[in-house]
Amino acid sequence: MLDFYRRLYRTIRPSSGDDDGEVRADGGVVSDGAAGSAAEPERDLVARIKSALDRRFGSDFIESSVFWLPPFLLMGLFVYGAVIWNLLISLTDYERFANAPDYSNLDFEMYTRALADSGFIDAAINTLILLVAFTAGTLAVGLVLAILIDRGIRFENTFRTIYLLPMSLSFVVTAQFWLWIYNYNNGIANSVIGTFGLGPVSWLGNQEIVLYAVIFALMWQFSGYAMVVYLAGLRAIPTEHYEAAKVDGASTLKMYWRVIIPQLKGATISAAVVLMVFGMKAFDFLYSLVGGYRPPNGADILATKMVREAYANLNWAYGSAIAIVLFGMALSVIGPYLVYEYRRDNL
Repeated sequence: MLDFYRRLYRTIRPSSGDDDGEVRADGGVVSDGAAGSAAEPERDLVARIKSALDRRFGSDFIESSVFWLPPFLLMGLFVYGAVIWNLLISLTDYERFANAPDYSNLDFEMYTRALADSGFIDAAINTLILLVAFTAGTLAVGLVLAILIDRGIRFENTFRTIYLLPMSLSFVVTAQFWLWIYNYNNGIANSVIGTFGLGPVSWLGNQEIVLYAVIFALMWQFSGYAMVVYLAGLRAIPTEHYEAAKVDGASTLKMYWRVIIPQLKGATISAAVVLMVFGMKAFDFLYSLVGGYRPPNGADILATKMVREAYANLNWAYGSAIAIVLFGMALSVIGPYLVYEYRRDNL
């Protein structure tokens, strides 16, 4: 420890001639002005360390560390540390609590197993379909609602609140609501199509349509969020752009398609990233809507398969591998967005 402080002192001590003394070969400090001074006071060393850190990072950075350092360490331990631990478990063959994970023999067996598992492939395809259809559909509905509200309709604040209200509900509450709507015997959905002479449909039991029933319910919940994002983008566009398009003789449809909507690129990207993240977190919605974590194959996504493998089949390593795949998908969405915002100087 003494050698560490000696090296640290030599690193941060001033190089100018106004130094209070020099370090001897044995680690002591000899003062140029007073030979009787045998050692540098500890408080002076601390002051020099703080001065060096201030020059490197800034005084505000050091002084504010008491506020940001504890949560930073906790997040590093319980979030990123857990991700790294999960990655290590996915490289083992840990399962069924038979023994502790063996970290001495790491391989990619669980990932090759996933590629050979038809259930994993189906869940991955369903996840991609859910993300693309849910995000695109929600953005489209939100854009239409935002345009309608932006045109100065009466009771604008009331409609905006009504459209945004579903997002304040949890996935569990929304799932119970749609579970009642999709009820085979007396649900609203079958009652509505029954008025047109169509027979009742098993919305949640038919593997060919259950995933789209889930997507439609998620669109209902998040279209209000997309509406608010687009509405903010529309209100930020100068009115001169609308007037110039009208002067050029553009119809309302062409004005929005060629002039207004292209200026909503930032709003579209921001909303799409948030929606895709919510789509990847739809496990609790499927858990409540379809029943347990054993949904029909038509609605099985990576999140439900991950929980099923880990907690039902006790294949912890395989479940961890699926979790890492989901984590990689999330990074593939968040990473480009962060780069995009950084290039726009928003980070």
